[in-house]
Amino acid sequence: MSILIKPIITEKATKDSEVFNRYAFVVNKKANKLEIKGAVESAYGVAVKSVRTLIQPAERKTKYTKKGLVSGLTSGYKKAIVQLAEGESIDFYNNL
Repeated sequence: MSILIKPIITEKATKDSEVFNRYAFVVNKKANKLEIKGAVESAYGVAVKSVRTLIQPAERKTKYTKKGLVSGLTSGYKKAIVQLAEGESIDFYNNL
């Protein structure tokens, strides 16, 4: 079971990482906070201070088009916000 799926790199997440030293990840829905902490520490070699999690629900969308009513669904996911210890940082862009 892979715990970390991918990092979230948005404007809000980037600002959080620069100002508050918090990083956001999409994680496995069955992972708990201790597993997420261990996965981040082993993957990036940093000390994790705290972990907060939330579940983004699936979102249903409906559009009215020439073809008629089109409905779609975006899948739900679990998000983890990881607070790192003072002086620690993660560089997502070093392997580009």
